[in-house]
Amino acid sequence: MTARIIVLDDLSADGLAVLDRAADLEYEVRTGLKGPELKAVLAQFDGAICRSGVKLTADVLEGNTRLRAIVRAGVGTDNIDKPAATRLGIVVMNTPGGNTISTAEQTIALMLGLSRNIAPAYASLREGRWDRKLYMGTQLAGKTLGIVGLGRIGQAVAARAQALEMKILGYDPFLSSARADELGIQTCASVWELFPLVDYLTVHTPLTDETRGLVNAEAIGVMKPGVRLINCARGGIYDEAALVEGLQSGRLGGVALDVYASEPCTDSPLFGMPNVLCTPHLGASTEEAQTNVAVEGAELLVDYFSTGTIRQAVNMSPLDAKTLEGLREYLNVAYRLGLLLAQMGQKSPNRCRLLYRGEVAKKETRLLSSAFTAGLLEHAMDTEVNIVNARVLLEERGIELVEECSSDLGSFSSMITAEVIGDDETRMASGTLFGNNMPRLVQKAGCDLESYLDGTLMIFQHRDTPGVIGQVGSIFGSHRVNIAQMSVGRQTQEPGGQAVGILALDSQPPSAALDEVLALPGVQRAWIVNLPPARQMPAWMGGR
Repeated sequence: MTARIIVLDDLSADGLAVLDRAADLEYEVRTGLKGPELKAVLAQFDGAICRSGVKLTADVLEGNTRLRAIVRAGVGTDNIDKPAATRLGIVVMNTPGGNTISTAEQTIALMLGLSRNIAPAYASLREGRWDRKLYMGTQLAGKTLGIVGLGRIGQAVAARAQALEMKILGYDPFLSSARADELGIQTCASVWELFPLVDYLTVHTPLTDETRGLVNAEAIGVMKPGVRLINCARGGIYDEAALVEGLQSGRLGGVALDVYASEPCTDSPLFGMPNVLCTPHLGASTEEAQTNVAVEGAELLVDYFSTGTIRQAVNMSPLDAKTLEGLREYLNVAYRLGLLLAQMGQKSPNRCRLLYRGEVAKKETRLLSSAFTAGLLEHAMDTEVNIVNARVLLEERGIELVEECSSDLGSFSSMITAEVIGDDETRMASGTLFGNNMPRLVQKAGCDLESYLDGTLMIFQHRDTPGVIGQVGSIFGSHRVNIAQMSVGRQTQEPGGQAVGILALDSQPPSAALDEVLALPGVQRAWIVNLPPARQMPAWMGGR
């Protein structure tokens, strides 16, 4: 049977040629569709390929019983309602590698253009002026470039900056020290360690709650006077108001942006300011990048409709429904352990170790390990992470994943123990299922306990001495944060040793509450960890 494909945005000729050559496949190009017209047209096709122009919202997809696959020719899939697509059984795929080089080159171009005053110098010539002294620049050679986010694009920027004889400092919570050494990058333990050391800063991370406003007035305040900032990743990572203030005060030597908090952006206080260079989101706007993502996207559709192969899926697992149903709850435990350990340390790991004990050891542990990895990497990648691509992304960062299985039952019929191991830090947690569908944390840092694995948790390591628990409870009470559950475990049965406490909170506590806990005598470390609600699962796990 011939599959019908609709091309919803302009696609390069090379991409269309891939569709032309495919057997048992026909396509139509219909751009500019929206609303009821788009909904009606989609109902006539088996597959769709788009860029960022069309919006495939839930109401557009609603009731579609024919569409089986959507491909985004590019990285971001924000214009596609993935939960709605998943509910309808529509696989969503993207092409994360096609624009890597072009975005890296745009970053370098902005850095060079900013340093050598290219745009204002050319503008002065057009105005009939010859102002050589006015546009004195600075060279990149010998300067220190800080890179936050060392995925595909961050690594490509590093390689090109090294060719310009720059020193590279980087921060990425999931780049192993061995891989950093291979790349010639000196890593920092946190962005706050990196900020004061760089002459130039570029970011290549997704926009998340953790990265929104990452570079703000406080961050600029600890940077070197005259530092130059570049952003070709996502608008909103830099606080644009803080950039304006930094330029006006002279704290910043320059700002170069290709992305903005709100796009399209044609009016900004930054536009026209001295030492500013801005472009209208041109990172992927090269002939080569558009050809690459179009060809890759077309090939994804051809493979899917000719052989059933699913690659680069961002919304679902390649498992059949029966296998997924039997694994789902343990996948959820492993995924939540990954999310938890990701939020309990900043240093890059070299290795992850997963121990499956009891009945769970007889299941598809490779898939469980992928679910753990998806949770571990979920908020750190510049592409969407799921059970399909998680292990590949981990390997790209030089992090080893080790699985061990034991038929010994131990304290529970099944238990998953996860360790995230770095040069001088090991994070550890164990989880299991209570009943059929209640994930629980049952061990942390060698201490037996029992805690929820959902919602907002405050985890603290402390000396097992009288008064600590009461003081912690009083702090949250003073901040009007209700404690829904408390669990405490200790390493030995003797008082005075190491212990771990976990509070399940009804609301997000202010940072001042955590600071007060850390200031208590006997409390060594504390973290706020945010996990999904109890029954919420990601789309690739069959969640709704």
